[in-house]
Amino acid sequence: MDQATAVELRAALTMAALRPEARQALADLVRPVPSAALAVAMRYWIGEGSRVGGDVRELAELLAREAASRPWLAEGLRLWCAGIVKVVDPPGGAEVMNTIGTSARITGPVVQARDVIGGIHFHPARDPSGVSAPAVPRQLPPVPGHFINRHDELAALDRLTATSGDGSVIAVISGPAGIGKTTLARRWLLGRTESFPDGQLYADLRGHSADGPARPGELLTELLRSFGHERIPAELNEQAALWRSVTAQARIALLLDNALSAAQVRPLLPGSRSALTAVTSRNRLSVLGLEGAAFLPLDVLGTTDAVELLTRRVGADRVGREPEAALAMAEACAGLPLAVCVAGARVAARPRQPLAVMARALSGGEDGALNALRVGGESAVRAALQESYRLLAPELASAYRRLSVLPVPVITPPLAAAVCETTPDEADRVLDELAEVNLIEDLGPDPRTGLGRYRFHDLLRAHARERAAAEETAEGVERAVRAAVDFHLAAATAAELLLTPSHRTLRRDYSRPPGPPPFTDAAGALRWLDAERAALMAVLRDAAERGRHAAAWQLADALWPLCLRLRPYDLWIEAHEIGLAAARRDGDRDGISRMLTSGGTGLYNVGRYEDAAAWFRQALDAAREDGASLAAQGEGCGLAAARRAEAQALHGLGQTHRLAGRLAEARECFTSALTLREEIGHRRGAALTRLALGDTALAAGRPEEALPQLARAREELLAADDPHDAARALAFLGRAHALADGADHERAERQLLAALAEFEGTGSVPWQARVLEMLGEGAAERDDIGRARDWYEQSLARYGPFSGPDRHRLEERLRSLP
Repeated sequence: MDQATAVELRAALTMAALRPEARQALADLVRPVPSAALAVAMRYWIGEGSRVGGDVRELAELLAREAASRPWLAEGLRLWCAGIVKVVDPPGGAEVMNTIGTSARITGPVVQARDVIGGIHFHPARDPSGVSAPAVPRQLPPVPGHFINRHDELAALDRLTATSGDGSVIAVISGPAGIGKTTLARRWLLGRTESFPDGQLYADLRGHSADGPARPGELLTELLRSFGHERIPAELNEQAALWRSVTAQARIALLLDNALSAAQVRPLLPGSRSALTAVTSRNRLSVLGLEGAAFLPLDVLGTTDAVELLTRRVGADRVGREPEAALAMAEACAGLPLAVCVAGARVAARPRQPLAVMARALSGGEDGALNALRVGGESAVRAALQESYRLLAPELASAYRRLSVLPVPVITPPLAAAVCETTPDEADRVLDELAEVNLIEDLGPDPRTGLGRYRFHDLLRAHARERAAAEETAEGVERAVRAAVDFHLAAATAAELLLTPSHRTLRRDYSRPPGPPPFTDAAGALRWLDAERAALMAVLRDAAERGRHAAAWQLADALWPLCLRLRPYDLWIEAHEIGLAAARRDGDRDGISRMLTSGGTGLYNVGRYEDAAAWFRQALDAAREDGASLAAQGEGCGLAAARRAEAQALHGLGQTHRLAGRLAEARECFTSALTLREEIGHRRGAALTRLALGDTALAAGRPEEALPQLARAREELLAADDPHDAARALAFLGRAHALADGADHERAERQLLAALAEFEGTGSVPWQARVLEMLGEGAAERDDIGRARDWYEQSLARYGPFSGPDRHRLEERLRSLP
């Protein structure tokens, strides 16, 4: 069979239920699958008390669903099922009878047979973190095949680790641009892969980028996500604390590339005494000596090594035929590997051109324009770049210039296609050819989207921007930058339409019709938003700085599904602060209202309740002012929109009060919002407010009051095709059934597990954490302390150990368990 079906899986699960080795084999197979619902179903099947082997239908369906998108899992399940079918009868055919009496807690493998009297609880060994370990990160880009010599430097770096004792190592490799700092660091770390079983990580600090250095918060977010943490705190000090905690026992290597200052580096240093951190910088960063850093200033290559590097690029035969010209080229490149590589790549692309031609070009025989060009002060690099640029085909030269003016750190083929006004396939070819001649760097495909990624070395970007300033008109530069804005705005809006269609109501302004987005479904849209979050924020900031106010607030608005599903709170708040200022400058009242309410939601989610209340009150006052004005003018259509905005502000204010513990005020706001939404026929909005009223009733200890509100909210949200919020209603329904008179715990747990599976389907990690917390609450209320602890630890892992109120609440729950 090509793939085991749910029916075939059910049969195999039934046969394997009493075979410990088969259960363990399946557990090992599915362990990498990031699905809490599957983990729960597996735990029940493996042996939760009297439910050993029970409810295989749900487990079979979950396995089939996960296997549909994971070929490796499908193949593994096929082989597992085949093995089960071959062995049906128990060994020897003997009948085995076991009777277990009284209530017992059993640890270790359990095989149940015949009668069981009393409750039995199976407690598998727990990972204290509650997190399924992600794949070990191996992020270091490969070393170019033409790496040459540096034996003394590598030996010096090795001595650092040999003399460090049991402490962490920080090695700062410094030197001028183009001297090979990054290549040396990669070569050193990749040669020690086995010493770092927990991973080798990479962060580009962009210290000398014309667009400014990377923010430590952005870098920490990516580093934390490498270890499976999706819920990242908003504050830098909390992010750094979480990073130190996550890496406290980790044996990792970290390359911090192209650092500007020690202040940029410090928050990124791991917390482990077994970590090795390599820092590259044009500056010495001597103040890092206070952190125990050792320093390796890097010198230029000797002439012999420079000739050898050139030989590897162009071939020994050509160098052998023109040794004097090769020597002249090497000397003209001043021992800078970047200059040698760029010049060598150009010569290699022209196998019939004599080396002497390039040697003359590099020796300063260019015109005054070349001498006027300053790229980091390195004349050898200037000469090599200028000669390579001069020989580019027109479409490559144009792309080189246009792509350099973009504010994004990484370029993908779809973005290049939009900026260069060509097809994605043609853009892919252009990027590949620019990488072939060493004018951009190929970073390989993104692991989330599969899209190719390319970037400029900061020297190359500076050179390309010089060429753009000299050869492109101001209108041409503006057109390229605006194309990048349009691309990101259109793609984010397409993701918004797929993921949160009810939110897609405000205007979008494009300079030209947008092309298709680089994804085709909701899952792909969320992966794209996740992968491109740094680029999206870079474009948003740049748009605001350039006075593109409409684009800035519209892009902030389009980021709503990213904010809602993945909860990057620092991005959420910054984007809406920028967006609010931009909407006000643009004079768009709808945009202002949206920025206030969406931004207020981010503020109350990080516990900034007074700030959130202030934002929602501003939105409420503006909506009521608009409503009064429109009512006086008899504008019925506009009045409905104003009342909708008023209801939205009331709802947000109610949520702020609810989270701040002001339940009476919350109920008053929600009741007013519900009245407005029902009057204007906003059914989905009314359902959301019913959900909020149900939640508030639960918090006030009135579950019977909550049940009808939540049941109706669930029904209406499903009808509105809002799976995310429908899952929220289902989760609260589960809690209400657990807390109501005559608590129905079995029904409650079934609803909560179903909600958990739905949140996994929508990709909402924060709500997975909330449902796991609810499951823990239910277990604690039933005095099932072991399971309560399991649920709470899983919840804490998803919330993040340093995620403010959530983290403190979960830790308190764990401490309160007997």
